[in-house]
Amino acid sequence: MTKRSPGSNGTDSNTPRKGSLAALKGLTPFLLPYRRQFVLAGIALLFAAGATLAIPAAFKQMIDLGFGAQAGAHSIKHVDATFLALFGVAAVLGVATAARFYMVSWLGERVTADIRSAVYRHVVHQSPEFFETTQTGEVLSRLTTDTTLIQTVVGTSISLALRNTLLFLGGLVMLFVTSAKLTAIILALLVLVIVPIVLFGRRVRKLSRDSQDRIADASALAGEILNAMPTVQAYTHEKIEAERFGSSVEGAFGAAMQRIRARSFLTMLAIVLVFGTIVFVLWLGAHAVLEGSMTGGDLGQFILYASIVAGSIGALAEVMGEAQRAAGATERLLELLAARSDIRNPAHPRALPQRSSNGAALALHDLTFAYPSRQDTAALSHVSLSIKPGETVAVVGPSGAGKTTLFQLLLRYYDPQAGAITLDGVDIRDLDLHTLRGAIGIVPQDTVIFSADAMENIRYGRPDATDEEVIAVAKLAAAHEFIERLPQGYRSFLGERGVRLSGGQRQRIAIARALLKNPPLLLLDEATSALDAESERLVQGALEAAMVGRTTVIIAHRLATVQRADRIVVMEDGQVVETGTHASLVAMGGIYANLAALQFHHVHVEH
Repeated sequence: MTKRSPGSNGTDSNTPRKGSLAALKGLTPFLLPYRRQFVLAGIALLFAAGATLAIPAAFKQMIDLGFGAQAGAHSIKHVDATFLALFGVAAVLGVATAARFYMVSWLGERVTADIRSAVYRHVVHQSPEFFETTQTGEVLSRLTTDTTLIQTVVGTSISLALRNTLLFLGGLVMLFVTSAKLTAIILALLVLVIVPIVLFGRRVRKLSRDSQDRIADASALAGEILNAMPTVQAYTHEKIEAERFGSSVEGAFGAAMQRIRARSFLTMLAIVLVFGTIVFVLWLGAHAVLEGSMTGGDLGQFILYASIVAGSIGALAEVMGEAQRAAGATERLLELLAARSDIRNPAHPRALPQRSSNGAALALHDLTFAYPSRQDTAALSHVSLSIKPGETVAVVGPSGAGKTTLFQLLLRYYDPQAGAITLDGVDIRDLDLHTLRGAIGIVPQDTVIFSADAMENIRYGRPDATDEEVIAVAKLAAAHEFIERLPQGYRSFLGERGVRLSGGQRQRIAIARALLKNPPLLLLDEATSALDAESERLVQGALEAAMVGRTTVIIAHRLATVQRADRIVVMEDGQVVETGTHASLVAMGGIYANLAALQFHHVHVEH
């Protein structure tokens, strides 16, 4: 199955790309649970639009009955009544607008939160293959930038679009009611005016994009040079680089000025043409009033409806741009949600049999495997191995022999292309992933320390463990002493990614974590590779405590760690080439004997 990274359509994952509006349909499952809120927002919207459209009619009444030809002795009363009515309309408009804003903003926040949770929940269940082809930064950009764009659409744009559509249609109808002749003239002229504005607007958009690209180029150049400052200074290129950046900035300035000139001209064109049209139509209206074929109130009403219609067109154009950006964001999020992990739970998972002895029985049956991103090279080929409960087996061999791959298959991060792995006689593909991984403890080569205190870092092994249990395993793992010496003991914050700990201390936390989980199968990956002699001695002791009463598989480069293993498996180029004890393998005089001779000779020379 070929999978492309969700952002690999040639656009940078942080620049919002425009998408077709049809993509917004993908949001339906997130919107459906909140139908009631949508209905309430819709009702508030109708009231608000109705109130807005009622205002010009009230003005007409006020002008005609208060000051017009029909105004008589009762004009004061008419004016008072009209203003009262206007205040009533304003109150309805205020309440309805506030209700609409509240409902719609609530929907925006709620739907965005749901999408963020859904995407994150989906991503954390993906197999490592997914993270081989997708960058973490990209997923984070989806969770933040893209969901924010969607929030804008659900939380404001949809309601603005509906409101302005209602105002546009209502205003248009009222214009025709007020004066069909003037409306026909204004529409015909606006079509003539809008065509040049739209055509010129496209050019402005292209120039804006060029200008943004130039700015991005300049900052990319600056970033690259600042990261390589020692090299730049070593070759005395400071002046050259400053000039290069200067010319890049000038280029960006030139592009920006082109955009600004075009934008200024567009603004001037739009204002002159649109206002010219309106002034011309008003001139016609004024003549109609003087001739008596139209009242002053009608003209006032016409002007107000015309401004409502014009405003709604401007707002709709803006909303369309937002909606297109959000459609692009939706497309990217839906791509992410559509990514399916190849490693899934079986439809009918089996249970592990009741355990009678110490540790789990593990068997590999003729395994062959290649990584999805490097399918032409087999990481393992025809590997078979059987490990009895409670046995400690060490896997050694040069880098790239397939040792780490073995662990990834045991944890079912990947499935082999051929062969099978059984745990206590059950094929691991028939086990629920949580059951399988719950039976395995791992002390990895690079221990991950979370930004929390020491207590919580160890408790990661079993979240429901008590403080006493955590301290007990820390003592077993030889971690208790150094944790006690930390400023707040077990409550000391270990820093982002454990920066406050040495390699040996991090290893011992990982061992304590694995011990707390208390799994029947323990995997130790290069657990002492990066340690000095003192730390290695402590960690070695901790590891021996960890191996008691469980099946253990150790990967090691340093053979000192593996001499105590019940059995040693030697791998090369993805195949098992030798097995036996330390003594029998040295006597055999093969690969292991060479590795041992090199390492132990090196140790003697050091001492």
